[in-house]
Amino acid sequence: MSKTFGQRLSAALDLHGALCVGIDPHAALLSAWGLDATAEGAREFGLRTVEAAHGRVGVVKPQVAFYERYGSRGFAALEDVMAAARDAGLLVIADAKRGDIGTTMEGYAHAWLAPGSPLEADAVTLSPYLGADSLREALALAVHHGKGAFVLTATSNPEARALQSAIVDDALAVGDREHVAARVAHDVNQANIGAPGALGPVGVVVGATVDRSAFGLGDVALAGMPILAPGFGAQGAAPADLRRLFGYVASAVVANESRSILAVGPDRLAARIDERAALYRESLHG
Repeated sequence: MSKTFGQRLSAALDLHGALCVGIDPHAALLSAWGLDATAEGAREFGLRTVEAAHGRVGVVKPQVAFYERYGSRGFAALEDVMAAARDAGLLVIADAKRGDIGTTMEGYAHAWLAPGSPLEADAVTLSPYLGADSLREALALAVHHGKGAFVLTATSNPEARALQSAIVDDALAVGDREHVAARVAHDVNQANIGAPGALGPVGVVVGATVDRSAFGLGDVALAGMPILAPGFGAQGAAPADLRRLFGYVASAVVANESRSILAVGPDRLAARIDERAALYRESLHG
């Protein structure tokens, strides 16, 4: 039996540590790297980042928007970058933040998670704010194909807090005060029931700069789920904060850094990845 995404992610985190390198070819970085703000420039940027990440981290996260802006040529460039990363043995999280209902959501799921799809990734980010149950078929497809998903739960942008920390008071609420973010985590975690290994294939996005207790996301709520944590590096959280921020579940965290790594330029990129990866390993293991 082939390994689940959770098992493959656990192995990658054990081998390389928590660092995930974001692939974010926004215009300012392309210019700083001496590349044109075109699909070809974004392709070159992504391939150079993949080359530098290979053997140094276990996970990369292309930001789909920075490729989508160039239309069909941008998507073709993204296909090349993700294929190169997967061929290099890196786990690829497509940061697409897709969310919809019915057959539309099924279409998104097949685009990003079906084996052989041109945009095939190992996992994709999803938005649950049409109701977490709207993701059921996508999560089932991910599990069936040995893929993963990270569902937006408590994001690092301040304007999201009012929604994500709101209290759920319907008949399905767990306890007296269940936050929306905690409900999302509980609902999507159902897809992990019966999955082998310490981590299930379905995880959550929890910003490293948020107070997760304010969203009802204690260690028990997150146990057994992979956690994609933006907010490290340029957004303020440091590798040394990993254990303090995530406690018991820190070993399940995929700590994304983008600008703090990419801004050094292509010549210093590999060395910068080595430096940052070592800091995360030290944070967890001393």
